[in-house]
Amino acid sequence: MSKIESLTLEDVMGERFSRYSKSIIQERALPDIRDGLKPVQRRILYAMNKDGNTFDKAFRKSAKSVGNVMGNFHPHGDSSIYEALVRMSQDWKVREPLIEMHGNNGSMDGDPPAAMRYTEARLSKIASEMLRDIEKDTVDWVLNFDDTEYEPVVLPARFPNLLVNGSTGISAGYATDIPPHNLGEVIDAILYLQKNPNATLDDLMQFVKGPDFPTGAIVQGIDGIKKAYETGHGKIVVRSRTSIEPLKGNKSQIVITEIPYEVNKAQLVKRIDEIRLNKKVDGISEVRDQSDRNGLSIVIELKRDVDSTGILNYLFKNTDLQVSYNFNMVAISHMRPERLSLKKILVAYLEFQQEVIKKRTQYNLKKAQDRQHIVEGLIHALSILDKVIKTIRASKNRKDARDNLVKEYGFSEKQSDAIVALQLYRLTNTDVTELENEHKHLSDEINKFNKILDNPKELNRVLANELKALAKTYRNARRTEIQAEVSDIKINTDVLVPDEDVVVMVSHDGYIKRSSIRSYKASTSDDGLKDEDYPIFMEQLNARDHLFMFTNKGNLIYRPVFEIADAKWKETGEHISQTIGLDPDEEIIGTYAFNSLKENGTFLIATDDGHIKQTGFESLTPGRTYKKHAYTYEKLKTPDSRVVSIEYLPTPEAAGQLLLISKNGLALRFDVNAVPVNGGRTTGVKSMGLRGDDKVTNLQLVNENSVIALVTQRGSFKKLAIKEIPATSRARKGVMILRELKSNSHRIVDFCTIENDDQPLEVRTDHHRIHDILPADYSFGGRYSNGSFVIDVDSEGTPVSIRPKLTDLSID
Repeated sequence: MSKIESLTLEDVMGERFSRYSKSIIQERALPDIRDGLKPVQRRILYAMNKDGNTFDKAFRKSAKSVGNVMGNFHPHGDSSIYEALVRMSQDWKVREPLIEMHGNNGSMDGDPPAAMRYTEARLSKIASEMLRDIEKDTVDWVLNFDDTEYEPVVLPARFPNLLVNGSTGISAGYATDIPPHNLGEVIDAILYLQKNPNATLDDLMQFVKGPDFPTGAIVQGIDGIKKAYETGHGKIVVRSRTSIEPLKGNKSQIVITEIPYEVNKAQLVKRIDEIRLNKKVDGISEVRDQSDRNGLSIVIELKRDVDSTGILNYLFKNTDLQVSYNFNMVAISHMRPERLSLKKILVAYLEFQQEVIKKRTQYNLKKAQDRQHIVEGLIHALSILDKVIKTIRASKNRKDARDNLVKEYGFSEKQSDAIVALQLYRLTNTDVTELENEHKHLSDEINKFNKILDNPKELNRVLANELKALAKTYRNARRTEIQAEVSDIKINTDVLVPDEDVVVMVSHDGYIKRSSIRSYKASTSDDGLKDEDYPIFMEQLNARDHLFMFTNKGNLIYRPVFEIADAKWKETGEHISQTIGLDPDEEIIGTYAFNSLKENGTFLIATDDGHIKQTGFESLTPGRTYKKHAYTYEKLKTPDSRVVSIEYLPTPEAAGQLLLISKNGLALRFDVNAVPVNGGRTTGVKSMGLRGDDKVTNLQLVNENSVIALVTQRGSFKKLAIKEIPATSRARKGVMILRELKSNSHRIVDFCTIENDDQPLEVRTDHHRIHDILPADYSFGGRYSNGSFVIDVDSEGTPVSIRPKLTDLSID
């Protein structure tokens, strides 16, 4: 009767998952430190070698090899076996392919290989070195999954495959990324380490310069390589090999002949072409993949007179022409996953090869001793041949003959078996001489084997000679260039941004867009905004210009013009809050465009609670986080305070005078020079002596000949000469420019300067109505005049602003 155990889910899951984790770490995803192979790779190589599917024989169908591996050693899906087999054949993935394949085995473009029924495969010549001496008891063996035959725990791996071909894999809690290396360099390091067991990392790096990727390219960052070889973890930069070639007509082209390891070539070409199509960088006319059987070649043809180096730097930074490679050298060492330094890997391989040589020598010694024992028996038998023949003839059968020889002449059973099996033609004098020569040769071999086993120096000499011979046969030139420093990529903005004119619009509700001149001309009648929205900034700019947008809550939003969403003129564009978080009641009150970020002017900033300051342009230049965060240009005193105006003064000489008017009708005029220059995150100084709940409505730059237009909450319009307002000093109360009434007094909502009597002004109301006013139609009012009623507030709504009417742009 079965016993039912009561276990918690936590215990069951923990125990089951730990077993599963151990299994996939040891039996699936991570390579062995000794032969550098994962179990599926090891089984493929062993099964193909066992079947005689070697480099000196004809190719066989891949399906046959996969079937043998799956049926005898690896009880998993055929696709995973075939994928592992194919990867070992791809000379752009492994430095020294272990499989040779006929047919489509994939490509650098990420194309899948042909189905296994179409392709043919066999072991490569260098793969035979992985399996050499396997039949001589050099490695341990275990039963396969169904206990029908044995398979090797590890291959003899007569060359350091872990470093030469590298490895990549992900298991539970562990991942590995070991880059490929140059076989000759690694063997040189092992030979040096063999003579100098206390060698330092610097000593070993005289030989192993760094990774040697099958795809070549350039590795930058000797410090990253050194850190990786020291700790097993490090980062390097892998850069494509490129050249810039001149063409006719002052044009040029970038030619790429090597790309970083494991970069998909087709995706890389597609990405570069997308940059061309989207005009992310100006100057690329065509992108072509000209790769053929002679090698990789990607050509980027450039337009006339462009900065080819700048474009190449942009592509390095924004495509996989340059990538980071992270070392994570994890392998199974003594049945446990371990992150390994270069020296640990080399020491482990050296110790393993010493063990292989030792086991092979023991095997050869035993075989030689067994044969010598037989030869000695045959020589003795031939010396008493007549007696031996007489004894055999007198025997009943073969077993009786063997027993009689053992009994009468002292032969061993093995010797007797050999004598009984001796063929008659071997009884000549010639054969006796051959046996004596063989005996002498076997004695020499036995002495040699004993010498190797008894003397570690002799064993190391044998190993060194074999490694040297292997290096001589398979050594090839380094493909990857190592550069000590990581290049600092500097991208000229002129490369990124096309030198083209565009129309930029910012709306009252916070929508922003840039459109081509062509799109603007085609649809000037439809600006794409909602009915209640309207433009507050609309200018023809260059794509290389810079836009500063100031909000009434003291926030500055910066955008390079080329980064503003490109939209058709009849489209709305993007809302600024999509990238910058603004409050629902926050408005853009001033927008300015500049040719560069090195202007010398100042911004004049006024708040409704009576503060004012100047802030230098350099104090408001954008930081790195401008795309996500607004910059504070005015520190407001209270949550209810608002910025009412911001003016840009290009030079100190252009300053002149400023005018402030309060809601209650007080006006104050004084010199701009009276306003000190402060930083961005400051409030400023007192601008006007406000009383009670009075607030500043606006600020305007004026001179002695200026004329202002103001509008009140009752719909009254007034035109006033600036001479009516005396110039005084900062922080005064100001003079009254309205006549106070006993009831329902006028309150100023906004004012502006009149540049031209024939330029219309537009008054906007809280009902989203627009009322146009032509200043020429109105005469000047005195200081104590309340102006003329022009707006019916009952039908049109209460005025909220007055400003010169934006007209369509004049574009050639």
